[in-house]
Amino acid sequence: MIKRYNEKDINTLARILKNDGVISVPTDTVFGVCCRINSKVALNKLIETKNRPKNKAFPIMCADINQIRSVAYINNNAEKLIKNFMPGPVTLIMKMKKDTFYEINNVDGTIAIRMATSEVLKKLILEVGCPIYMSSANQSGEPVCKNLDEIEKSCPNLDGMLEGTVQYSISSTIVDCTREKINILREGPITIEEIQNILL
Repeated sequence: MIKRYNEKDINTLARILKNDGVISVPTDTVFGVCCRINSKVALNKLIETKNRPKNKAFPIMCADINQIRSVAYINNNAEKLIKNFMPGPVTLIMKMKKDTFYEINNVDGTIAIRMATSEVLKKLILEVGCPIYMSSANQSGEPVCKNLDEIEKSCPNLDGMLEGTVQYSISSTIVDCTREKINILREGPITIEEIQNILL
């Protein structure tokens, strides 16, 4: 049995992450699995947990815009989308600041970023002291787990699970902001029209 925690146990979960652990957490879109970004040991464990190709980069979840600025270059389009949709069900692709990373498996100089979608996640990330790699809770290529029992079966080597619920049950909208003209890679809860209206 993987130990389950609630929002009162954030300090314990942060300690697990600081010690290179991998845990599952609920986000607004789907359940995720995560580890801290500044540990090669933790990153390799997350890759193993999901059975994910090593050359496929993980998205990152930041606590706030200050953490986003610490890891990525924010252009005008990204700034508008952050202001209007974050925290929320959107992932922005931005150019990363390589010198801020201890360990990262991206090779193309870009990074996919979300902002913490609840006060609990924000508190967890701030307690860890750095952004976290965040990916959907499942084995790579398989359907996303819908509850903690499914997660435990799919990812049996997790170091802990944060109880909670998800709001949308579909993955976030992904917007590539690395060029002057944005490119919507995946439409999720935030629609193409909503994004275009903000950028007009």
